[in-house]
Amino acid sequence: MDTLSRLEQVIAERRTASPESSYVAKLNAKGIEKIAQKLGEEATEAVIAALSGTSEELVGEAADVLFHLLVLLQAKEIPLADVLDELDRREGTSGLDEKAARKTSGSD
Repeated sequence: MDTLSRLEQVIAERRTASPESSYVAKLNAKGIEKIAQKLGEEATEAVIAALSGTSEELVGEAADVLFHLLVLLQAKEIPLADVLDELDRREGTSGLDEKAARKTSGSD
């Protein structure tokens, strides 16, 4: 967990840097839509690596997904801790039960 927390901090620091000197700042300058699009691209690449790539390729793509997810969360001012709290809340609950509960509340 320390790695993700450190990365979250680095992303927060670089968010306001010059777009010419920071990839994170460059993404943020382009807006939420571009950040979300980039996350989607990375997720697609992870799926492709899972289906037809090597383990190393999947590891690299998974790292890209996590990185871009953290950039998106930071841009939306959502701390990683909120996501971890939600995972903690779901712990011990069947995935099928949790999904069914979301359907009844209209958030599927």
